[in-house]
Amino acid sequence: QVQLDESGGGLVQAGGSLRLSCAASGSISGIKSMAWYRQAPGKQRELVAIISKGGRTGYSDSVKGRFTISLDNAKNTVYLQMNSLRPEDTAVYYCHTAVGADGPYYYWGQGTQVTVSS
Repeated sequence: QVQLDESGGGLVQAGGSLRLSCAASGSISGIKSMAWYRQAPGKQRELVAIISKGGRTGYSDSVKGRFTISLDNAKNTVYLQMNSLRPEDTAVYYCHTAVGADGPYYYWGQGTQVTVSS
C-alpha cells in the first residue's frame, strides 16, 4: 500500500556530513509519522529519529545535536541531515512509516548504507 524509496547513503570521513532522503508513494493519506532506524552488523535495529505529520520530533540520545529530521509534506519526503559523523554511526539506515487510519500498519524502506571512516 505504501512504498518508501531511500537515497543519500555513502562513504564519508569522520566529522563529515550526509543527507538521507525517503520518498513515500502509494496510499499515503493515512501516514501519521515517519522515522529513521539504523542497524549495524551484529547489533539490534535502533530508532534514530522520528517526526509526526504535524512536525513534532524525537531523537536518540546518541545523535541529539548532530542529526536533524525534517518532513516536506508537499513532496511526501522525510530527510535526515547527519552532521559531525562518527565511525560508530556506520550502519544501514532504514526509513519507516506508521499508517494509523485503519490499522496501524507499518512499512519499511529497503535501507541505505552509511559508512564513516576514521
